[in-house]
Amino acid sequence: MSGVRTVNVRDTEDGMRLDRWFRERYPALAHGALQKLLRTGQVRVDGARAKANQRITAGQDVRVPPGVPDADAAPVRRHHGPSPDDRRLIADITLYEDADILVLNKPAGLAVQGGTRTARHIDGILAQMGEGERRPRLVHRLDRDTSGVLVVARRRNIAARMGQAFSARSVRKIYWAVTAGVPEPAQGRIALDLIKAAGRDGDRVRPARDDERDDAQHAVTHYSVVERTGNVAAWVSLKPVTGRQHQLRAHLAAIGAPILGDNKYGGDDRVPNVLENRLHLHARRVTFAHPREDREVDVTAPPPAHMVAAFSFFGFDLSVAEAVDAAVAESR
Repeated sequence: MSGVRTVNVRDTEDGMRLDRWFRERYPALAHGALQKLLRTGQVRVDGARAKANQRITAGQDVRVPPGVPDADAAPVRRHHGPSPDDRRLIADITLYEDADILVLNKPAGLAVQGGTRTARHIDGILAQMGEGERRPRLVHRLDRDTSGVLVVARRRNIAARMGQAFSARSVRKIYWAVTAGVPEPAQGRIALDLIKAAGRDGDRVRPARDDERDDAQHAVTHYSVVERTGNVAAWVSLKPVTGRQHQLRAHLAAIGAPILGDNKYGGDDRVPNVLENRLHLHARRVTFAHPREDREVDVTAPPPAHMVAAFSFFGFDLSVAEAVDAAVAESR
């Protein structure tokens, strides 16, 4: 263990998330311990309090507080490669790949990152697919119960470029949802700032009150009702402008049309008995400039079986999906 250290960010670490920087520099530091150091303000970047998802730049100084194990005190981590089952999973869910990028169709129910009682997750599988600069890295996230397109960078410098693209909101995303109830009007913009509100069943967010604006996160979603079954349910296409935790789920619930099967935001008590009571939210499409080549990457993911069943039950016509995607992509 050492006292307070000031550590300079290397050129090769430019654009990394702060939590990943700690994970690679100080692998013996437990995730929970790092979160506590961040919450209490003991970790600072160029003298300012820092957050786990903050991206650092080359030349910045990171304050490493006392008690963080020295890098050379960490046990050696051996790279064994993914298991046959994990290798098969990644192959089965890969929608697009090139030398720099993977785009996966993440199954609903599979976590993107580890946490309490989460042994298997995408990030853990990726950790076994390479080492150092060549380790594939997540560049954004999806909720465990959300399915669909997930972008992965094959190496660190590509992850930094893609992270910057997501931060700059130059990556275009389309989601599909089946809602309990129908949003009104049929097309609209939801601009409700969100604030975290811990509950018995885990973290959730809610619209901020006027006196909470300073602590809230700005959040904007465009939506369009594609088809509806009376006032019972709707197929909704969503374009998030921002990318906040649970943004789409909280926004739709706030306008009276929670996502079907959403057990955090009131959509799980309105699921017909013949359908699976699980979240009906799917990351349908992602479009972005290739990080190294002068071309666009545009990938769509087929919806999961439980959403296909819901479409059939409510009489929604999936044959118009491509036309819907094109129209939504061109809209503002």
